[in-house]
Amino acid sequence: MTVEQNGINAVPEAERRGRPGDLFWPWAGSNLSLFGVAFGVYIVGLGLGVVPAIITGTVGYVLSFLLVGLVAIGGTRSGVPTMTLGRAPFGYQGNKLPAVFSYISNVGWEIVLVTLSAQSGAAILARIAPGLPATTATALCFAVAAVVVVAVGVYGHAMIMAVQRYLTYAFVVLTVVYMILMAPKLGGSLESTAGPGGWVGGVIFAMTLLGLGWVNCGADYSRYLPANSRPRSVALWTTLGGVLPPMVLLVFGVLLAGGDPKLAEAAGGDPVGALAGALPTWFLLPYLLTAIGGFLAGAIMDIYSSGLSMLALGVPIRRHYAVLIDGVLMVLGGYYLLFVSDSFLGTFQAFLAIIGVVMAAWVAIFLVDMWLLRAGGRSYDERLLRRGAPALNGAGLVSLVVASVVGLGLITSADPYIAHVVGFLMSDELEKSTFGAANIGVAIALVLAGILYFLITTFMRRRRGA
Repeated sequence: MTVEQNGINAVPEAERRGRPGDLFWPWAGSNLSLFGVAFGVYIVGLGLGVVPAIITGTVGYVLSFLLVGLVAIGGTRSGVPTMTLGRAPFGYQGNKLPAVFSYISNVGWEIVLVTLSAQSGAAILARIAPGLPATTATALCFAVAAVVVVAVGVYGHAMIMAVQRYLTYAFVVLTVVYMILMAPKLGGSLESTAGPGGWVGGVIFAMTLLGLGWVNCGADYSRYLPANSRPRSVALWTTLGGVLPPMVLLVFGVLLAGGDPKLAEAAGGDPVGALAGALPTWFLLPYLLTAIGGFLAGAIMDIYSSGLSMLALGVPIRRHYAVLIDGVLMVLGGYYLLFVSDSFLGTFQAFLAIIGVVMAAWVAIFLVDMWLLRAGGRSYDERLLRRGAPALNGAGLVSLVVASVVGLGLITSADPYIAHVVGFLMSDELEKSTFGAANIGVAIALVLAGILYFLITTFMRRRRGA
């Protein structure tokens, strides 16, 4: 298998092959992280019982990853990556604004996921090899994780599709064994204390936990499919891959909260370490592989997409060199989180919530543009995507900025510094409510951006027609 040579150019038709069903594997593998168990605990924390938590989690997961599936349709129509397609609704130069946020989001999550994989591995190695110094164990796990992520990212699309398929097979088997061992801890005795607002908050919260973090990557993995691939199948298999595995883990987390609240609370803060403590020693090594592999599968997808986002910014280098640069940033950031800072991780994850608002607004504009201007299955006009295209599209940029500002005003943060930047449109009462905890601003930004872009674009087209 050779290093992928395509960057953000349209993939030649001769190189486009496969079926929409192939999209199931990369999205399934990247979302089998044991963080999915913690997500179930988080949703229960909104005051929802077992059934309401499962229902709201399911709805939020499906709605959010359906957005990723719809973005993936643009990849098959055009053959180019997600953030390059953004040049159509934002302009060649204007697209650099959302591309910057996309790049920061991808690199940020690479750092977080690789850091978590190293911490998880070190915690479990402490039980398997008690004599191994903690710093040595952490450094060893971090080095292995970083090398694997960078190597697979450099090889590119074909390697990722193959690796994610086999990782998914392995994770499914190990996760089933893990759940069987943990079954005695599960239960359904959990009362719901939240009203209708809690249900809405649960759906919004679930959307922010899953699909909205992937919308800027949807077309990156579908662009190698033949242009005549059925759009419905592309969206369906992307959605199923992204939703089914984390749904199983979410249900497990909800039932864990119902059967062992103390363990569930610990798992909410440290899912890998807390859940490892309840396992027999003989399963710790397989559990280690499952935990680390799940984080790495997500980091692999992020580092590939971050390289494409860098190219969309106009950086004149080859794709695999962009991945290497991202890998250096990932190593530096991971080193800081693991060996220097003891509090930066929480602050950084809070900052990524801000990125989530911007990307929610971005995907709404992207999808309205694809539906409004490229309906009927028409391909993207290459003149809109290459140098020499219109520099700015005011409709897209105004919609993005306005919706993002409103969305940021309606989210909260546990970090005291970031709390001063967000939530400026919320009253104290709303901030302490279920809606405040669910970061409703993400959903508001999503809806508002789509409406604004549709109205402004329609007005401008009618004005030109007049």
